[in-house]
Amino acid sequence: MKRTLWIALALLVFSGCGSKKYFEPTQTYSAKSAINGHKGKSVYLTRDGVTFDNRTYIGAKGRGTLLLDKGDHYLGENSTYVIVSNIEGKLSLISKSSKKRVKTIEFHVPVVSAAIKSGKIVYLLQDNTFGIYKIANDEKIIESKSDDTFAVDARIANPIFVDNLAVIPTLDGKILIVDMNNPENAKVIYVSSKTNLNNLIYLSRVGNLLVAATPYRIMTIGSSEGEFAEGISEVSISNKSIYLFTKAGEIIKFSPELKVLARAKFKFAHFSVATAFGGRVYAMDQKGSLIVLSADLKKHRIYDVGDVEDFAFVSGDKIYKDNTIISLRKLGL
Repeated sequence: MKRTLWIALALLVFSGCGSKKYFEPTQTYSAKSAINGHKGKSVYLTRDGVTFDNRTYIGAKGRGTLLLDKGDHYLGENSTYVIVSNIEGKLSLISKSSKKRVKTIEFHVPVVSAAIKSGKIVYLLQDNTFGIYKIANDEKIIESKSDDTFAVDARIANPIFVDNLAVIPTLDGKILIVDMNNPENAKVIYVSSKTNLNNLIYLSRVGNLLVAATPYRIMTIGSSEGEFAEGISEVSISNKSIYLFTKAGEIIKFSPELKVLARAKFKFAHFSVATAFGGRVYAMDQKGSLIVLSADLKKHRIYDVGDVEDFAFVSGDKIYKDNTIISLRKLGL
């Protein structure tokens, strides 16, 4: 897959086109008291983090504590390691305690998502090859290639673990459920079958259910299952409710079984990022309207935080946008 195509599609997450109509709220409030500065231009974006040109990064829970090597980009982390990779196909583990690189594995194809548990790395490559690598033996326990893809959404979801199971999102709209101790027989679940921009952009859990989404469809998988097909910008889970942010400017609150509980519509809104926590829902439009809603979606207030020019990313209770950090807890209804 050509690197230029991946870069272009990453920009599509935040860029509009000349023919688009934009969300124009009748009233907005200042968010000045909630905004601080941030340095660095984004060079690599994933579902779980952003890497900057000054070799720093942010993850899903906050700013990174390491200075990355030139050419490395952040993929994810656990309590012990930070996982980084580069365009040459090298994946490295960096110890959080010593801040030193303790392992480098050469895959020869760029790694686009990865996670680590119990001495095993679950990975997905840019050519849609997935596998499990055992660190102690320096061996691939399993590796297989899924269907080719030619266009992806940059927010590629990382694998997650459920007990001894690895749940691996692919670039062609599938999730693979693999027993880490007996990986030969993987269960395959098709979330969406579109041909382009069909990778998993969200993968998480709510209770005993898996929640998986592509830009076209969301599914819950487990004891109670559901599905919903719509153009999807973002997904967030809070207090056992699933919030879906659509490309049509709608915010939908679901039960874990994907039964609709509430809706709110913001005409022509194009959501760059969104999240939900602490009894509030937050959705930021590409043109800079940050919508704060109550958990039941009945009340809202809109703040003006300026257009998204470079990137936007949710990290914990903050939104990093271009050269600013927005502290969401400081924005009331």
